[in-house]
Amino acid sequence: MYPSPYGTQQLGKAGVTVFFTSDTHFGDPRVLRIDRRPFSSLAEHDAELIARWNEVVDPTDEVWHLGDFALGPPPDRIAELLMQLNGVKRLIIGNNDGPATLRAPGWESVQHYAEAVVDGTPLVLCHYPFRTWNGMGRGRVDLHGHSHGKLKPQTRQYDVGVDVWDYRPVTLETILSTRRRPSKNIKSKF
Repeated sequence: MYPSPYGTQQLGKAGVTVFFTSDTHFGDPRVLRIDRRPFSSLAEHDAELIARWNEVVDPTDEVWHLGDFALGPPPDRIAELLMQLNGVKRLIIGNNDGPATLRAPGWESVQHYAEAVVDGTPLVLCHYPFRTWNGMGRGRVDLHGHSHGKLKPQTRQYDVGVDVWDYRPVTLETILSTRRRPSKNIKSKF
């Protein structure tokens, strides 16, 4: 492994699956219009994202949410959302994560950036996609959100946003088994 000023965390203990997601935008009506998500109302959107999350994530699994968790709901609703979602949840802060999201009980950690290793694969985790990133030339993979599946990725760069992965968290194995950028609303293989 190569040194990093941020430290590198080894993710995933025995029996624990590590998932990645971003851009859920709970409580944010703009996603129905701007991103054209296929839901008739914000209530349906939020309920369906919760259901799809809990279909794949067990209570003991780990989920790295790479930003834009919720925008608009009051603090008690954000805490309620976090309680409804399975897994140990870690937040990488996005541009639409306000103080209520950052302070909400239910996050195991909250930070802007992380470097980690999952199943021997070194990762950079940030809300924003990078043009270059630490370890890029040595095989490190960049996982990001923010672009809602609209950005052409570089080699070893993947958008983990719900708009790309059927509105649910995704494993690194599934991400890496996709040689090209998945189309919108792909049915993930778990």
